[in-house]
Amino acid sequence: MQRRQRGVSTGLLLLLTQVFQVGVANIPPVTLGTLALNILLFLNPLKPLLQACISVQEGLYKKDWHRLFLAPFHHADDWHLYFNMVSMLWKGIKLEKRLGSVLFGTIIAVFSLLVGVAYMMLEIMLAELLSDPSYKMNCAVGFSGVLFALKVLNNHYHPGGISNIMGIPVSNKYACWLELVAIHLCSPGTSFAGHLAGILVGLLYTRGPLKMLTKACAGTEQRDNYYSEYSRYPGYPYSRPGGYDAYTGGLNEEEQFERAIRNSLNDRGRNFIALTFI
Repeated sequence: MQRRQRGVSTGLLLLLTQVFQVGVANIPPVTLGTLALNILLFLNPLKPLLQACISVQEGLYKKDWHRLFLAPFHHADDWHLYFNMVSMLWKGIKLEKRLGSVLFGTIIAVFSLLVGVAYMMLEIMLAELLSDPSYKMNCAVGFSGVLFALKVLNNHYHPGGISNIMGIPVSNKYACWLELVAIHLCSPGTSFAGHLAGILVGLLYTRGPLKMLTKACAGTEQRDNYYSEYSRYPGYPYSRPGGYDAYTGGLNEEEQFERAIRNSLNDRGRNFIALTFI
């Protein structure tokens, strides 16, 4: 286990500030646990990033399957962690409130694994279609593939609304597709296949058999109108006006996305491809 040797991590401090603004007691347990796990592995990574990231070469060909479990929960730097976890905080509170902790925890576990599998499949397809074997070497790390999948779920369970993606108004139903393209165009060093894998896994849940299988694993009834006990908490962020601003620092999700893009443009030159923030 390696402890990161670095100075004050601005991104980590901002993330902790957001968490305490919401109030630890107001964050559902699975969402809080996911945040804690990502922070813990950022401070004390189980493996160096190049040994934790997932690729066709390392995961499939060399049978290094533990990377499927490590890659989603390791991050390149504190800003990578910050933007991913702020997005997780927003999505996690809404979805865990909607689905309940048991099912949501199962979803996180299943998505974390399947996004890596889908990522490798997409990289193999790209390598074959473009006759470029380098795609099989691309190594991805980070939680944003899972976040893209959760965004699909969030739009499914909370339909309607308009998002402004880099100045373009678009229905929330299609926002993830525009974000996929926008991130790739503005920051080519990010993993297009990793983000697309997240969208496909999310669609496999909302429109395919994955929902039934996941609920069977969670041992929950198939009731889409289930609300957990967190919706009754008087201090719960969504039970009071301005709750969203309380833990996003006044930034909506699109503004967080644009800040992430600007930050990623200044963060090049790595020898691996990161699944970055949204």
